[in-house]
Amino acid sequence: MSDRGYDELDETASEEEEANAAPQLVFGSVDEFVREQLSYTYMRVVGPRGQRRWSAEWWRSAEATSRLESLWRAWEHLRQDGTTGMSAWWRDHLDHHMPVLMSADGPFADSTDTNNPGEPLPYSRPPAGMFPDMRPQPLPGVRSEAAKAPGYQPQAQAQA
Repeated sequence: MSDRGYDELDETASEEEEANAAPQLVFGSVDEFVREQLSYTYMRVVGPRGQRRWSAEWWRSAEATSRLESLWRAWEHLRQDGTTGMSAWWRDHLDHHMPVLMSADGPFADSTDTNNPGEPLPYSRPPAGMFPDMRPQPLPGVRSEAAKAPGYQPQAQAQA
């Protein structure tokens, strides 16, 4: 067999590896998901006198954290289905968990946090390190794809 045949096999294996590689997370943690996506997508008026409760410090509740982590993981998986994935996520996941979380006898029953119509859900940052970023981090000394691009300068050098 010629060298060309080996090169073709290597290219095929490389393409298969890319196709089978695990997709990257959009959000690195449940905190980022709640802060950047959920609180702006699921905007409901909340407060101690209304029908729905929410706590800016949602991370203080084990039940809320577990349910929100489940919502995040399901969102990351179902977003990859370009046909009905997001519809299934809303119907089977979000529409199930949010009424439980926001109910008057749910984990936020004692919360006094409020918002106004059109505002995102209240949010307070959790303690540092509570929800580490789950995305793979580049190894020390390994240049990222961005760093390999022509003309790339790290921010510290670009500002100097």
